[in-house]
Amino acid sequence: MIPANFIYHKATSVKEAIALVQTHGEEAKYMSGGHSLLPMMKLRFATPEHIIDISKIDGLSYIKEDGDFLKIGALTTQTDMEYNALILDKYAIFSDAIKLTADPSVRNVGTIGGNIAHGDAANDQPALMLAMRATIVAEGTDGEKEIPIDEFFHGFYMTALEPADILTEIRVPKAKKGSGGAYHKVERKVGDYATAGVAVHVELDDMGVCQEIGIGLTNVSAVPMRLDRGEALLKGKKITEDLIEEVGTMASEDCEPTSDLRGSEAYKRSIVNTITKRMIRLALERAQH
Repeated sequence: MIPANFIYHKATSVKEAIALVQTHGEEAKYMSGGHSLLPMMKLRFATPEHIIDISKIDGLSYIKEDGDFLKIGALTTQTDMEYNALILDKYAIFSDAIKLTADPSVRNVGTIGGNIAHGDAANDQPALMLAMRATIVAEGTDGEKEIPIDEFFHGFYMTALEPADILTEIRVPKAKKGSGGAYHKVERKVGDYATAGVAVHVELDDMGVCQEIGIGLTNVSAVPMRLDRGEALLKGKKITEDLIEEVGTMASEDCEPTSDLRGSEAYKRSIVNTITKRMIRLALERAQH
């Protein structure tokens, strides 16, 4: 389908973009790479009258460690991350996800900020953000704000961002000795949205005891979902195979999938069980090396 008519604006700064949204109100929508918004517009699920292109704003594309955080500018593309030496060396969980995200032509343009700001539980990055306990930085009419990831996703395509807010940066705790993460999703074909996916991040002490654990689930609920019960079970313990099996069962019980063209509810619960266990094992393996 063809999107409804709209007026295109190209912002050259964050302040200009915010001013444009204030001028045009609820009928305005930000766009960076466009790979989340444009498909919805083609299906007429979204019909903004004004598109404000923020893709060329300077200073919002970077990957760096600063203090206690890995900081990623919101306009950093998936391809930028895919080939970044820091990501490849210390943050394998991002590499896992990016290789499974769409195809190279999409990754060349699609941004990490757009992937998260869209609030789509089927996107890959939100589960990683939950697993790594990210903080979302946004700028709006009241200045800059920091939003913990557990307060960011509010509902189906709904986030904590106000209409004029621009997501500017993602912060995740810097990789430590004894930390590791992993992500995988099952998809019908290469580049498809996940039938189901699981992200796991773990931090171990010198004795191998789990000090921090994050488990995020992709596309098995209306919003990106944290596996609270599984995290609570593993934290403070040495993670054994019996505990891993128990967490896999919890994941299959606690997720909220619906039957659709990608599979039945029972099939998706089974996938979540299997992938959760696999990703915990892989995250542990990476944390121990």
